[in-house]
Amino acid sequence: MAPVSEIFDEKLWRSVAGFDDLTDITYHHDVTGTIARIAFDRPEVRNAFRPHTVDELYQTLDDVRQNPRIGVVLLTGNGPSEKDGGWAFCSGGDQRIRGRAGYEYEGQEGATNPTATAGLTEAEVEAEAAAAAGKRRAAAGRLHILEVQRLIRFMPKVVIAVVPGWAAGGGHSLHVVCDLTIASAEHARFKQTDVDVGSFDAGYGSAYFARQVGQKFAREVFFLAREYDAQRALDAGAINASVPHAELEATAYDWATTIMTKSPTAIRMVKFALNAVDDGLVGQQVFAGEATRLAYGTDEAVEGRDSFLQKREPDWSPFPWQY
Repeated sequence: MAPVSEIFDEKLWRSVAGFDDLTDITYHHDVTGTIARIAFDRPEVRNAFRPHTVDELYQTLDDVRQNPRIGVVLLTGNGPSEKDGGWAFCSGGDQRIRGRAGYEYEGQEGATNPTATAGLTEAEVEAEAAAAAGKRRAAAGRLHILEVQRLIRFMPKVVIAVVPGWAAGGGHSLHVVCDLTIASAEHARFKQTDVDVGSFDAGYGSAYFARQVGQKFAREVFFLAREYDAQRALDAGAINASVPHAELEATAYDWATTIMTKSPTAIRMVKFALNAVDDGLVGQQVFAGEATRLAYGTDEAVEGRDSFLQKREPDWSPFPWQY
């Protein structure tokens, strides 16, 4: 079996049951079951994503979101390319399959799963195929990498972008929306290619990036579409650390293990508090929802619930008006 990535430490990681059919993404949990590694696995195209890639990325990230043991996700890109030795985190959407309505599923229009249609009548199989085709047409026009951005943003876990090479276009935006970014000093290259390909990221990829680095540098990155290296990114405040390439994943794992020694509730609340500054009412709702869950655990909240169920007046006397 081919190695997952040249700097992947197989002693630290285990494949995740139920995800054996992934083709564009690799998904591992560490030996403690508390840290996840999710990686783009299309190194020959600089880990560019297609709709199928995004489906798998969302599926694995959402699995992490629902796992109560995992607190940190390392999001990275496998490599290097066997063709030219190049490294990439993610180079954004695969422009070869970009249509007028969005990125298109390759050769899958109307395809059905033979196992899923076994025993169905011809009419039922045709209906399944039509439904599948309709679903893919709708998905192609949704640009659903934005759903991945929102999942990363609102996930109550820490997501660390581990950048071994190119982070360009939509890949640049993904690293921006992650909580932390650690990059390879030798190979990391950053570039926002939108204006070169007739695209633009009008959400987190641009506005939040400007919050991180300031308006002038953000406009330079977007308007000129020039590449910049890890040191320039670090100086601008776009990343947290630039480390030797051979130490990249080990450093990210060390950061993750440190985070796992902290209070899960405090980490979650701090993440959402920091998000709320830029996320408006949505950010306020997420933060307030978490605060409500904390309140449910207090004796005061229990008294309110119990008095309602017992059809009596609540006794608030044990609970002071804090100041």
